[in-house]
Amino acid sequence: MKTNIFYIILFLIVFPTLGNAQQQVIINGKTFYNVRAIIDNGDTIPYIALREVVIMPPFKFANAKEKNRYKKLTYNIKKVYPYARLASVKMYEINAKVEAASSEYEKKRITKLEEDKLKAEFEEELKNLTMTQGKLLIKLIDRETGKSTYEIVKQLRGSLSAFFWQSLARLFGADLKDEYDAAGDDRLIEDIVIRIQNGQL
Repeated sequence: MKTNIFYIILFLIVFPTLGNAQQQVIINGKTFYNVRAIIDNGDTIPYIALREVVIMPPFKFANAKEKNRYKKLTYNIKKVYPYARLASVKMYEINAKVEAASSEYEKKRITKLEEDKLKAEFEEELKNLTMTQGKLLIKLIDRETGKSTYEIVKQLRGSLSAFFWQSLARLFGADLKDEYDAAGDDRLIEDIVIRIQNGQL
């Protein structure tokens, strides 16, 4: 669909404010991060937890049909996972800029500027997402942010806006309230995402 609802939704959710930018501070245009530290013989040493690496054994397929399904799902996840990561990162980046703004006018100006940048860079790509890819994007946004797309739109834009976009999504067979279930229905997606993160796919 050319007027792509998933394109619209992505730009709705990457803007402020979720209130989770406490880990970074901008002072005189420079970004500083609050991290844990340990003190050893009077020296303060940053303590940064590295991402856990899960070693995945080769995936075994029961038949050719299952293998083809896995390959197709892998292709679609590789297509949309970067956008889910982008949504998560941009939420925090833009939130930090808005938190530092001195007025409501400045907050709106920053938001509009960031929106224009994202549209210029990603509009055409997102318009070409398929319905399947769009549904995966909704799931992966929940995985990356810890909130369903519906919750995020509601928090950022209000209940009425969330209801409107949910109604529109349902017309196209999608559900903004879809939540990610890594141990249940989405375990195959989780398997693929982990393999992508590990560089196995």
